[in-house]
Amino acid sequence: MDWLSRLFEMMPVHGRLDLRCSYGTPWRIDQGPGEANEIPYHAVLAGSAMLDNPAGGRPLQLKAGDIVLLPGNPRHIMHDGSGAAPLTVRNRASLNFTISENPGSDQRLDLLCGHFSIAPPHRLLRNYLPPILVVRAGAKAGQRDTAGQLAGLVALMRGETTDDQLGGRAMLNALSTAMFALVLRLASETGDTPPGLLTLAGHPRLAPVVAAMFNEPARAWTLPEFAQLANMSRATLARQFQEKLGRSPSDLLTDIRMTLATNELRKSSISTGAVAEAVGYLSEAAFQRAFKSHMGITPAQWRKAAQTSATVDELGLEKSKGDAGH
Repeated sequence: MDWLSRLFEMMPVHGRLDLRCSYGTPWRIDQGPGEANEIPYHAVLAGSAMLDNPAGGRPLQLKAGDIVLLPGNPRHIMHDGSGAAPLTVRNRASLNFTISENPGSDQRLDLLCGHFSIAPPHRLLRNYLPPILVVRAGAKAGQRDTAGQLAGLVALMRGETTDDQLGGRAMLNALSTAMFALVLRLASETGDTPPGLLTLAGHPRLAPVVAAMFNEPARAWTLPEFAQLANMSRATLARQFQEKLGRSPSDLLTDIRMTLATNELRKSSISTGAVAEAVGYLSEAAFQRAFKSHMGITPAQWRKAAQTSATVDELGLEKSKGDAGH
């Protein structure tokens, strides 16, 4: 399995469209931060926008076709760049989403706003993606490359928000989820993304190392083995990881193992010792120490919290069914 598919298998991602914005100048959006497990996104269908950099520095100009993800989930501000006081916005609910609009008529912005919900722990996406990720969909939706595929997907979302048909919410959320995968695929292909997992995986000689970690995390990997996969010396491999990821190969492997471990710990039928073996630790004690050092709590505490969360969700579902029956 390719590393990105494996990542989504380990950390399920669910997309949701929240708003379609239609604004004439002057306008301003002040949003976030969202819930801890959310990554906001914006897709510019028409017009342009300025995104103030949450970390400071120069604002980013977004044009039609641009899609921006904010993995750091910060408070962020988008505006038309005029500096004028924004016009009053009115939100109205359609069948499957919310339309946000103002009375302006000049230089209208057409924008899709939504978010991706990621399963905990969030470390592999929070810490290994850049704080702001911008990609540009292709000019033609029929193109076979990733940019063209992304343009086609956004065109489908535009159509669903225009027609508001039966099953529209399910379609928009499914398309949002697919958008996340396509954005990450495109970003890994461009070669100009900031340091992080996408840059690392996009390097032709380092990609086999990333794939090996995701596909065989329990294997007792050594630095010489990783260096051989990359056809590099150990020193060069370590330097490349620091330059492109900001972390060592063992750091990434540990994060992958811990993510896999949290998934296994959700299964009440699997013992902690079995989980330790499944993620590559020779003893349960070594796994216990590594897990607590990495996650801040013991495996038993994580399991209890995960089971409590699942129970709460189930109780909420049963209550909603009961309420619906009255």
